[in-house]
Amino acid sequence: MSKIVDLSADALGWVDERLPVVKAFKTHMSEYYAPKNFNFWYYFGVLAMVALVIQIMSGIWLMMFYTPSIESAFDSIEYIMRDVEGGWFIRYMHEVGATFFFLVIYLHIFRALLYGSYQRPRELVWIMGMVIYLALMAEGFFGYVLPWGNMSFWAAKVIISLVGAVPYVGESIQIWVQGDFMISDSILHKFFAFHVMLVPLIIIIVVFVHLIALHQVGSNNPDGVDIKAKKDAEGIPLDGIPFHPYYTVHDLVPIVIFMMLFFAAIFFFPDGGGYFLETPNFIEADILNTPEHITPAWYYTPFYAMLRGVTIDFFGVSAKFWGLVVMGGSMMILMFLPWLDRSPVKSMRYKGMASKTMLGLFAFSTVALGVLGVKPADWAPYWVTPLLTMVYFSYFFAMPFYTSFEKTKTVPERVTMGAGH
Repeated sequence: MSKIVDLSADALGWVDERLPVVKAFKTHMSEYYAPKNFNFWYYFGVLAMVALVIQIMSGIWLMMFYTPSIESAFDSIEYIMRDVEGGWFIRYMHEVGATFFFLVIYLHIFRALLYGSYQRPRELVWIMGMVIYLALMAEGFFGYVLPWGNMSFWAAKVIISLVGAVPYVGESIQIWVQGDFMISDSILHKFFAFHVMLVPLIIIIVVFVHLIALHQVGSNNPDGVDIKAKKDAEGIPLDGIPFHPYYTVHDLVPIVIFMMLFFAAIFFFPDGGGYFLETPNFIEADILNTPEHITPAWYYTPFYAMLRGVTIDFFGVSAKFWGLVVMGGSMMILMFLPWLDRSPVKSMRYKGMASKTMLGLFAFSTVALGVLGVKPADWAPYWVTPLLTMVYFSYFFAMPFYTSFEKTKTVPERVTMGAGH
């Protein structure tokens, strides 16, 4: 046994001389000190990593059997579901996994808004996170089209047609994106390449940069206190604990719960009542058979509602273009959050009532817009969607004012362990 241990140590030493494995492990795991007061909201970062691994592994397997052509795409999905051993399970892993991925991403973003994780010195961490989010939005859309079900086809037709609304050059750009004058094999080939290669590569690279940037400046915490400000004689933060083994073991609990819920959805609720996998997508794409109600996947519906809520032409430009501007702006504005928030404190625990109220209204408007995006356009009065859109944007546009003038509480010098502080 001792010889095996010695050989292992020698092998590790040989590798470490050429590739700093031990140093990297210490820097990012065993000697990376994270705040000791992480709570429930800090589970969703690691769960996002778990969801990413699930999507990559299941996607590689599906790619072995999928054929990206309008003649064979739908049939290849049916082949996977019916004839490939275990194919239905892997397909549902990928499909349900997309829903769980976006769910934990949205909760991860909300935690950042709740505790000010975008403020100095974590601006770059936030921007990289937003790049990941936008890349995931693109990845989800490309993947949504690939099964070539009827909802996939019509959703793609609607979204791609938005490009044609750009004044002067829109029609040319739309034809260039499609690779043809109509949706054909060309679009499936492009989306397949983007979905399985280009966008995942971007996501993996940016996730790596996101983590490196996070470990450079250190993790935020529910109090928004910089744990590096108080260190012992050895330079170790008084309010920090090594990420490994404490949080690596601690995170096993949410991972197990996540996997239990994930597999329960796969086995008992794979279509999510039509929200994970829409009923029209069980039918092959048909240009002559328009679904009664065209809607994207649930994680796009807040932005789809904003797009659909713009119905008036401005300055001689079509409402469709302005809807595209509003929809794109609703996502891009998140990038500027570090410079919009002028509050002297980070955490919502110590911000004033104005910040708490505005965050609550922002969360409510996002969820309400998501519901409206699922429903038919005439489900609610015409003014509801524009009103909720204004509430959504007011969170950002009014932020420099209400964060500058509101009364805040005194932030403690050290982290606290209770949620009530």
